Amino acid sequence: MDIQALGRQAVALHQQGRLEDAEALYRRILATDPRVFAALYLLGVLHLERGDAAGAVALIERALALNPHDPNALTHHALALGALARFDEALRASERALARNPHFPPALAARGAALLGLDRLEESLASYDAALAITPGDAQSRMDRAKVLRNMGLRNESLADYEAVLTEDAANAEAWNGRGEILRQLGRTGEAQDSFAQALALHPEYAAAFKNRGDLRWSDLQDHAGAVADLEQALALDPALPELRGALLHLKMFGGDWADHEAEVARINQDVRAGKAVAQPFVFQAITRSPADSQICSRIHGRDHYPPRAITQPHTPHERPRIRIGYVSGEFHEQAVSYLMAGLFECHDRAHFEIVAFNTRGPHTGAMRKRLVSAFDAFIDIDRMSDAEAAARIRAEGIDILVTLNGYFGNPRLGIFAHRPAPVQVSYLGFPATLGLPYIDYVLADRIVLPESEAAFYDEKVAWLPDTYWVNDSKRAIAPQTPSRTDCGLPEDAFVFCNFNNTYKLTPDTFASWMRILRQAPGSVLWLWDGANPVFAAHLRRAAAAQDVDPARLIFAGPVEASENLARLKLADLALDSLPYGAHTTAADVLWAGTPILTCLGTTWPGRVAASLLHAIAMPELVTNTLQDYEALAVALAQDPARLRRLREKLAANRLTTPLFDTVRFARNMEAAYAEMIARWRRGEAPAHISVPQSA
Repeated sequence: MDIQALGRQAVALHQQGRLEDAEALYRRILATDPRVFAALYLLGVLHLERGDAAGAVALIERALALNPHDPNALTHHALALGALARFDEALRASERALARNPHFPPALAARGAALLGLDRLEESLASYDAALAITPGDAQSRMDRAKVLRNMGLRNESLADYEAVLTEDAANAEAWNGRGEILRQLGRTGEAQDSFAQALALHPEYAAAFKNRGDLRWSDLQDHAGAVADLEQALALDPALPELRGALLHLKMFGGDWADHEAEVARINQDVRAGKAVAQPFVFQAITRSPADSQICSRIHGRDHYPPRAITQPHTPHERPRIRIGYVSGEFHEQAVSYLMAGLFECHDRAHFEIVAFNTRGPHTGAMRKRLVSAFDAFIDIDRMSDAEAAARIRAEGIDILVTLNGYFGNPRLGIFAHRPAPVQVSYLGFPATLGLPYIDYVLADRIVLPESEAAFYDEKVAWLPDTYWVNDSKRAIAPQTPSRTDCGLPEDAFVFCNFNNTYKLTPDTFASWMRILRQAPGSVLWLWDGANPVFAAHLRRAAAAQDVDPARLIFAGPVEASENLARLKLADLALDSLPYGAHTTAADVLWAGTPILTCLGTTWPGRVAASLLHAIAMPELVTNTLQDYEALAVALAQDPARLRRLREKLAANRLTTPLFDTVRFARNMEAAYAEMIARWRRGEAPAHISVPQSA
C-alpha cells in the first residue's frame, strides 16, 4: 500500500468536501500505521468540521504526541478545545503554536477565539487585529473580530466589519447572518430581516439563519405564523442546533398551539436527562414537573453560556458600617419586577444597608424609572459594558452582595457574575429554579416553593425567608375607575373565572381541567389574557369546541396599563391557577385587586408560588393538592355565592393585616438573610443554608 499516495487522495477528497470518503482513506492509512501524524491530525480536523469537537481533540492529541510542535496541529487543537468551552487550554495551545511561529495568522485567530471565550475582549481584539494585519482578506477572522466588537458593546463597529466582508464577498451567507444579528440589536428590524433573507437566498439550508429570522419575526414583528415556520425549518435542517427544539415548543405554547405537545415535552425531557442542550432553562420551567430535571437543564445552559472566569484578586473580608447590596437587572422600568420591588428598594434600612442599581438594559423614561433612580443610593448603567468591564465596575463600587433579579429571564448578564465581582452572589425572583452555576452562592426562597427535601436540586445554598419569598409593593396604584363588565366584554350576570397568566404557561392538561369546570358550572365564563396574540384566542376557541364547551364562553383581554389591569381584575369572581407553571406576578395582582385565586400545589417551584402567596395572606383553604380537589372547589365556589362572598370579605380583611403585602416586614426579613450571608463570609465560612426566623 502506498501510504503517501493514499494520503494525497484523502486530502483531495477532504478539500472537495467529500468527508466520508476522506475519512475512510484516513482510517485505512491508520489501520496500516497508527503513527502517521498527518492522517491523525487531518482526521481530527475532519471531526472538528463535522462538529465533533471531543473526537477532534482526541485525534489531534494523538498526533501531537508524535509531533508536539506542529503549529497547524496546535492551532486546530486550540480550536477544538475552544469548541468544548475549554478556553484556558485553548489559549495555551494557541500560544504554543505562536511560540513556534509568532506571525502565524491561524494561530493568532485561534488565540483571539480563546480570549473571546474567556471574555478577555481587549486582548482578543488585539489578537484578531494582528492576524488581519498579515492577512487582511481573511473573512473568518474579520467576522470573528465583529463578534468581539459586538460583545464589547461596539455594535456599529461590529456592523462595519460584517459589511467589509460583504464588500469583498457579497455571497458570504455567514456575513449576511451576522450582519442581521447586529442590525437587530441596533433596532433596525427591517434591514435585519432583509439580511437574514439574503443569507437564506445564498444558503437555503442555513439553519441558524432560519432560527435568527424566526426569533426576529416573533419578538420584533409579532409574526407568529412566520416565526413558527422558520423555527420548524431550522429544526428540520439541524435538529441538534442548541436549544432550538425548546424554543419552537415555547413559541407554539405562546399561541396555544398544542399539536404534538405531549410528544414534544417527552422528547425534551428525555434529551435534557441525556445532557443535551435542547431548551433554555426559562423555557423548560413551563413544561417540567421535576426539580431534578430543572437542575440538569440549568447546569447544561450555564456550562455552555456562562462558564466561570479566572479570579485574579480574591475578595478580602472587611468591616463596614453598612452592607453594600448591588441589584443587577434589565427590568428597571415599567416591568413586573420593578412594580413588585420598587417599594422594597425604598424600604431598605439605610442605617445598615446601601443599595446600588446596575442597569443592564439601556435608558428608559417614565414614572417608574424616575422612582427607581430616587430609590437607590446609586444608579449605574452597565448595558454598554462587556461582562468583564461591568464586573470591574461593580468590584470598584465595593459591593458586598450582588443580586441577579433576572436569573435566566429577560436580559440575564450572568457572565458578569462569572467574574465574581462580589464576595457573595445571590439569585432572587427572576428565575424560579437553580441557576446551576458554581459562583451563585445563595437563592432566596421559602419552604413552600422550595421545601428542604428538594434542596439537593439547587446548586446554591438556600436562604429560607419566613412568610413568603415573594416581594410586593404596598404602594401599587389601582386605577380609581373600575370598568364595567360590559366595558370588558363580560356578561353582567355570569360567574367569571379568570386567568391572566402569560399565554405560554397554559398547557393542554390545564385547559382540559378548566373545560371540565366550565361544563359543571353553567352560566360561567373564562376570562383570559391573550398576550395581544390573535392566534392564541383562535386556537383556544377551537380547543373549547372540541371539548363540548361553547367557544363564546371564552373571553379574551388585551394589554392595558398596569393600574388599569388591577382595576379590571376586580370584575372576576375567582382566578384559576395553572400547572406546571402557575401564576406569579398575576397571583399577586389578583389578590391585591381583591379577587381570590384557587391553586393546585405543583411539583416544582414555578407551580407553588400562588400557594406561597395564599399562605402569606392567611387563606390556605384556596390551596388544593389534587386536580380533582381543585376542580371540585372551583365548581363549588361558582355555585355558592355566600361562600365566595365570605372568601372575598376575608381577603379584603387580610389584605393589609397579613405579611403578603407588608413591604417593610419583607424588607427586614430579606435584610436578615443578607446580614447572615455577609457575616459568614467575614468569618471566612463557606455559604450554608440559612433560615430566617419569623419577624416579631
